[in-house]
Amino acid sequence: MTWRASRRVARLFAGGTDGNERLTATTAAVLLVLLAVEGATILALRTMLSVHVFVGMLLIPPVALKLASTGWRFACYYRGRAEYVAKGPPARLARVVVAPLVVASTVALFATGVALLVVGPDGGFVLGLHKVSFVVWFVALSVHVLSYVRRLPSLVREPSRGTSLRRAVVLATLGVGLVVAALTEPLAHPWLHRGRDGQARERVRFTKTLSSAARRPTATAPVRTAASPRLETSTLGG
Repeated sequence: MTWRASRRVARLFAGGTDGNERLTATTAAVLLVLLAVEGATILALRTMLSVHVFVGMLLIPPVALKLASTGWRFACYYRGRAEYVAKGPPARLARVVVAPLVVASTVALFATGVALLVVGPDGGFVLGLHKVSFVVWFVALSVHVLSYVRRLPSLVREPSRGTSLRRAVVLATLGVGLVVAALTEPLAHPWLHRGRDGQARERVRFTKTLSSAARRPTATAPVRTAASPRLETSTLGG
């Protein structure tokens, strides 16, 4: 790394509370868009599983950047850096309850998602953990987003010192995410085939049911016919 590049990295992470807040906000804005796409795939997961996996892997580097920027503020505040102490901590509820839940559930959600790609469709226990972590993550993140979403547009739109560098870093994490998603895409194939195989088995089962119903004989009631008048007359006449 050259001296100029090292200075830029140092300026990115040592830009004070304003730079840290704007980096966090820019990353959060990108994450909201990607998470909206990821959430849409859940509504039709059978048909959009490949998109779900791809976007999920694409999200990992931006999520890591978001955790790093918020973790930096946390560390600077508790290490007693004057600027961060003067700005003050987040609200007590967010600091003590919401933030730990968001971080823990985010790590659990993405870790179990990656684990599912590794173990394949047989990882029933991991799939259960993935679902539980998603529920916790969704609730905690909803509270977190509602707490900060009003401030997001102004922090992202208003230019300030280091804006270009911050945006370049966010774009770089998206580039890394695209590479990660493309490299791990083959790991999703067993899950995709599992869905197609399940649909094929359902079609075969339905076809067999129809075939067996068509071959099954149907019980018919005996048909009574009216007696012939001639026969009745001859019988009565002896």
